[in-house]
Amino acid sequence: MLNPRVHSERHLVARIGWLRAAILGANDGIVSTASLIVGVASASASTSAILTAGTAGLAAGAMSMAAGEYVSVSSQLDTEKADIERETKELREEPAAELEELVSIYENRGLERNLAVEVARQLMEHDPLGTHLRDELGMFEQATARPVQAAVSSAAAFSVGAAMPLLAAVLAPPNLTIWAVSGSALVSLAILGSVGAAAGGAGMAKAAARVTFWGALAMAVTAAIGAIVGTTVG
Repeated sequence: MLNPRVHSERHLVARIGWLRAAILGANDGIVSTASLIVGVASASASTSAILTAGTAGLAAGAMSMAAGEYVSVSSQLDTEKADIERETKELREEPAAELEELVSIYENRGLERNLAVEVARQLMEHDPLGTHLRDELGMFEQATARPVQAAVSSAAAFSVGAAMPLLAAVLAPPNLTIWAVSGSALVSLAILGSVGAAAGGAGMAKAAARVTFWGALAMAVTAAIGAIVGTTVG
């Protein structure tokens, strides 16, 4: 006999919308700002020029992330709305065909024909549109596009991430700027990778190593470019 108690669960997929935007924003903030500062510092620029570049990078990057996320997620939302409108029309005009479509889906998942028909019929009576969006199109409420949430999350996360290397540049002695910024960025990336993996229920070590590697590569490339350009211009 089944336990009559209601069993509630909290699945990590509900976090996917804001978590993706926040992790992407913070990672980009750390990597791009640290790389910018390291590149400018490698060109033997003054402390004021380094801080100006870092601050400008933070502001420009945050706005760019917000705009980019809003536009891209809005496009996703427009597509979802178009699918919903099309599915609503098909359910209104061709209910029998839509029922058979569900039956085929359930048969392909392993149900016998009679059971698939009964399941499809009952679900169509209960929530026809929601059933088709979920089982035919793979659209779930937890993953619904939210442009404003994505934009705000990305901009805020970028600003927090960018503040780490910028703060290191402010506090470090001029002759140690590159090392201080690089070190703080790599530590921040490792922490970010671990926290993001923990929030998403994934392994922390692999995530930390992945983001740290790409951050180190980005800073190395910009440092080399800064040194070459600085030598050439100087």
